[in-house]
Amino acid sequence: MIRVLVVDDEALIRTGFTHILEAADDIEVVAAVPGGQAVQTVRELCPDVVLLDIRMPDVDGLTILAELRRMPKPPVVAMLTTFDTDEYVATALRSGAAGFLLKDTDPEQLPYLVRTLAEEGTVLSSKVTRLVVGGYLDNNVREPAAVRLTARLTERERAVLVLMAEGLANNEIGERLHLSTGTIKGHVTNVLGKLQVSSRVQAALIAERAGLLTHAQDEGVR
Repeated sequence: MIRVLVVDDEALIRTGFTHILEAADDIEVVAAVPGGQAVQTVRELCPDVVLLDIRMPDVDGLTILAELRRMPKPPVVAMLTTFDTDEYVATALRSGAAGFLLKDTDPEQLPYLVRTLAEEGTVLSSKVTRLVVGGYLDNNVREPAAVRLTARLTERERAVLVLMAEGLANNEIGERLHLSTGTIKGHVTNVLGKLQVSSRVQAALIAERAGLLTHAQDEGVR
């Protein structure tokens, strides 16, 4: 059972997300709270996934994200917002958020996205991906550097990186490459280490800047 905490300042959003997710047999919403109660609720209930509003009047989502990331065993956190051009997206992704969801996400897709997060996958709306890769994040890694970094990877690690960038979870990558989930976890660890990043989102950005995703499309990998 995937344990989820919904954090949003709007009661309507909390209720809506709860009803949608509770309809799935493998997901339990352990609580739905405003921002001020988020950190304490995580400490008490230890959810697997936190869906965290990025803008709240009592405490902003970035502050909560920072506190959650300092925990010994932090939950997976995906940021929620109404705006696909929210200026806080860059900071949230650099700070360790595993993804970014628009509040008007298709209800039928929401349980799948939560499962992806729980399996260490990456969740980004297509609009956000284009904005981020197009330069919305600061350009700490430009194209030549991205190419040099990805050159360190083995052929198998490159294949894993491309599928990570698609947002696939470890078990899904394993199925695609006909490898065990444990083997994929090892490859993911190696990829992050060689790329000198701490999150799958950052790795996906490097893959895009290095041109790996374009090549994958051309070769029919997707």
